[in-house]
Amino acid sequence: MKWVLAFSVLFVAAALAEEELVLADACDEEACQLPDCRCSSSSIPGGLNPRDVPQFVMVTFDDGVNIINIETYRNIIYNRVNSNNCPAGTTFFINHEYTNYQLVNELYNRGFEIALHSISHQTPQTYWAEATYEDMKLEFADQKLLMSHFANIPINEIKGVRIPFLQMTGNASFQVMSDYDLLYDSTWPTVTEINPGIWPYTLDYASTQDCVTPPCPTAAIPRVWVLPMISWLDLEGVACAMVDSCYFTPDLNSEDAWFRFIVENFERHYLGTRAPFGFYIHEWYISTYPAVRRAMVRFMDMINTMQDVFMVNSHEVIDWVKDPIPLQEYLQKPCRSFTPTTCPASSCGPLSSDHNEWSAYWMQICNVCPNTYPWLGNPLGQ
Repeated sequence: MKWVLAFSVLFVAAALAEEELVLADACDEEACQLPDCRCSSSSIPGGLNPRDVPQFVMVTFDDGVNIINIETYRNIIYNRVNSNNCPAGTTFFINHEYTNYQLVNELYNRGFEIALHSISHQTPQTYWAEATYEDMKLEFADQKLLMSHFANIPINEIKGVRIPFLQMTGNASFQVMSDYDLLYDSTWPTVTEINPGIWPYTLDYASTQDCVTPPCPTAAIPRVWVLPMISWLDLEGVACAMVDSCYFTPDLNSEDAWFRFIVENFERHYLGTRAPFGFYIHEWYISTYPAVRRAMVRFMDMINTMQDVFMVNSHEVIDWVKDPIPLQEYLQKPCRSFTPTTCPASSCGPLSSDHNEWSAYWMQICNVCPNTYPWLGNPLGQ
């Protein structure tokens, strides 16, 4: 009888509307313990002193991967190595439309993290703000299957979510993440918990993080991590979560000014509590402004030589928070490992699509061609 009841609770939890979920209580620090639970807090995991904390840097790129932006990625991030001789990481939050999955496979085989940015990336932004559990299931749980299938990536290697426009969906996206084995969300900006910066935490209990793009989650949703997007401050002190969203910027033609701007934001973390530093950007921005690109490369060159700074895939930050070992122990850890996959290449098209009757699509994939262009409700194009 107890087993039947437990199964029923799990089944109902996956189907309940957001308003029927259990409201999260204030965090109980004695009950909420690593590795599975952490309260939202700017306190350093494990109670370490800042000098003993590895400074993690998360470089991320959003949107589709194609034959144009792959050249930027090949030129600026391939073959980078941190001071511990481990490969430098980068996370790609990829949306589906017009993405070249053979190139996604290439990025994965270089050791970079492949994460989810939705199937449709549709407008208006209110679509995401009003999204239901079923909407988020179609956008992200199905995209996990789509990405794994067409890029030939192990499905359990796809761990992260970033919602378009950094628009929160209340409880819906986190419910889907919990039900479909997605580890973390990297959508939620903070403009108040910058110095000291807030560390990753779980949603077992109520979050204390500021809600910049409501609705933010209110329910208790165990096993799901929030990787907060700690905002930069522009030249006028205005917070900006994405680098290309900063308004009062240095001269876009001045590499030196941009390098100083990047370092100033980095040092807020590095000289403080060493909360993870996010360099969140779109490739189009550094292609449009070569001086910004050069400054970014100069910054990465600098941190790749620093003995206590590590450019990592985003999920590696969660891994460390779960087991917060001090810097000297971290330096002795073996490098991350993974098994590269093959890409039996297919060029598919023209493919029709129910969502866009005016265009035919071509797909570059690592699998057998679908019957129709994959989309919401039909992620494998059957």
